[in-house]
Amino acid sequence: MAVTEQTPLARLVRRGQAEQLARTKGLHTVGDLLDYAPRRYLQPGQLTDLSELRAGQEVMVVAEVVRAASRPMRGRRGNLLTAVLSDGLGHELDLTFFGSHGHENKLRPGVRGFFAGTVGAYHGRLQLAHPDYELFAGDDNAARLVEHYRTHQIPVYSATGKIYSFTIRRMVELALDSVEPVRDPVPAQVREARGLMSRAQALELVHRPRVGDQPRRGLARLKYDEALTLQVVLAQRRHQAESVPAVPRVPPPGGLLAAFDARLPFELTDGQREVGKVLAEELAGDRPMNRLLQGEVGSGKTVVALRAMLAVIDAGGQAALLAPTEVLAAQHVRSIRAMLGDLAEGGLLGGSEIGTSVALLTGSQTAAARKRALLDAASGAAGIVVGTHALIQQHVQFADLALVVVDEQHRFGVEQRDALRDKATRPPHVLVMTATPIPRTVAMTVFGDMETSTLRELPRGRPPVATYVVDAERPGWVERTWQRVAEEVAQGHQAYVVCPRIGDLDPDLAAGRDSTDEDVSDWGPVPDEEGPTRELTGVHAMYDQLRANPALSGARIAVLHGRLDAETKDATMRAFTAGELDVLVATTVIEVGVDVPNATVMVVVDADRFGVSQLHQLRGRIGRGSAPGLCLLMATAPGPAAAERLAAVAGTSDGFELARLDLAFRREGDVLGARQSGSTGSVRHLRLGRPEDEQIISDAREDAFAIVGADPTLAGHPDLAAAVAARLDDEQAAFLERG
Repeated sequence: MAVTEQTPLARLVRRGQAEQLARTKGLHTVGDLLDYAPRRYLQPGQLTDLSELRAGQEVMVVAEVVRAASRPMRGRRGNLLTAVLSDGLGHELDLTFFGSHGHENKLRPGVRGFFAGTVGAYHGRLQLAHPDYELFAGDDNAARLVEHYRTHQIPVYSATGKIYSFTIRRMVELALDSVEPVRDPVPAQVREARGLMSRAQALELVHRPRVGDQPRRGLARLKYDEALTLQVVLAQRRHQAESVPAVPRVPPPGGLLAAFDARLPFELTDGQREVGKVLAEELAGDRPMNRLLQGEVGSGKTVVALRAMLAVIDAGGQAALLAPTEVLAAQHVRSIRAMLGDLAEGGLLGGSEIGTSVALLTGSQTAAARKRALLDAASGAAGIVVGTHALIQQHVQFADLALVVVDEQHRFGVEQRDALRDKATRPPHVLVMTATPIPRTVAMTVFGDMETSTLRELPRGRPPVATYVVDAERPGWVERTWQRVAEEVAQGHQAYVVCPRIGDLDPDLAAGRDSTDEDVSDWGPVPDEEGPTRELTGVHAMYDQLRANPALSGARIAVLHGRLDAETKDATMRAFTAGELDVLVATTVIEVGVDVPNATVMVVVDADRFGVSQLHQLRGRIGRGSAPGLCLLMATAPGPAAAERLAAVAGTSDGFELARLDLAFRREGDVLGARQSGSTGSVRHLRLGRPEDEQIISDAREDAFAIVGADPTLAGHPDLAAAVAARLDDEQAAFLERG
């Protein structure tokens, strides 16, 4: 039977092993196995003499089992197996397995082999707990293995279940020896121009490096393969989007845009004017705009997007604004209507003659409100339609959809964006706004099919926000925190208190119920991996605490979270915006888009459970008026990594620097929204936080767009086309949609 990289693993290894590798590592084909790189290598010099062992060492020894015994474990099910190794010179080492199944029949007195692991100590004896091992089948086999390990580095793979590193090594060697030929997705001219080794050479170097070889050179080639495949997918997406011309949208003079600009109570920043000019040029062209607008928190992205929407309305089209939550959608409608004034009251008594109307469409509206919004969108009466996922439902129609604005892109996937695009008779222009700055590597991968504009400049006169970490285990510090909130309220300002979970009004209902069902960004919250689990503070519990706090006696306090009905959420947000509430206790539902200039203080409870960029985004809700802001990050005994994150947020207000740090703090799977890091839904080799990998991605992007520009269907590059097709299986498509 011919074995190719597309051959299912179950045809090469035992079915049970193949199923386990698929379930735990996302390895389904022989090609997947070949792409599974070792996490480190042992050198032959690390074949350690038993007499030289020290606790804490990573070792690999050649020894013989001299005795083995198992006994039932106390307090838990199963048997404890202890085997004793000897080097024949009087030196011994214990092997311990908490669960003897699969080992008892192998580790019998007299068998010899390699044993690898971390040396520990127990009752005065050195031991390896759950070591990886490979037994010699006979004298010839022993001699061959010893010779191999004398001349080669020993790859150490991340083990899974009962499949140990040595077993994976044998599987990989079988695959290397069986596959014929190894396909190379990188075109020959690109390999030559970039000085890349062949894929076959790279796989040998990664999996069977000889002493003195540099496996990282082979891994660099595998990283390039991964980057090129991803970038070709993105290049094809862009080519496809640009293949059907859009309707040029050129606003005539004297329209809505001109009237809006004349009424602006503030001066646009240089960055806003520059990005606005770029958007105007692209909207006037016949190639569909597909642009990412990123910027610092509070940099004025919404005003830039609104000016683009008014331009297409002047040109006879409509604009749709897709928001991730109902709270944010309602906030957008309020702020757009407030900025436009009578320009948003087209057709109403007292409205401007050149005005339009702004409609809101969400899933929880009353039937009457929903029907009215649907009619306004379909008839063209509404120039701007703001909504949540309800906007992309099949029965929603537009008279002439010209521009799609997507706020908080990481909440939506490619599929949702395309569904909204499909509501236009000709391809609409697309503008995507991100809430916080994103690192260049993420922009090139997650948003790689888009052009990028950046707003770095904050509006003039924006006051600074001071940020401090509060130790929640110090009662005096906690008391002072709530006193500061009370002082701000006494001065006529308002406060946010942000909690990581909703909790329940009735404590009896809380047990066993997942109360974290809130809209959170893909940058957070961060799971606690550094210590014992503790109960996180819920919104309702914090509300009760604040109501009982003497310092806040008389303060008007309310709660806001995703479980409230739409009417209650809207009424609460309106009341807070109007200054009728002093303290808003909320989940991350207020993370983006909420604009209350009078809010000057924020307390983030259990702040160690949030990501760096999310904390920065939350902090951006305060200090939006003329008064300076104060952000207090309250944490209980944060672990080292959490403490480092909190110190980073407190130490700088530069969102671009924090985005870079956030990327360094996180696992790769988290960065790309695929929680099971290492599955086929995430990048396997690239590390987006490393400068050297950024260069690989940049080079691959340049090559991919050149290849697709000359050969959009990859007809002349069948191996690359096959790699792209493999990347775009169901799981990979889901990965890209999470972009």
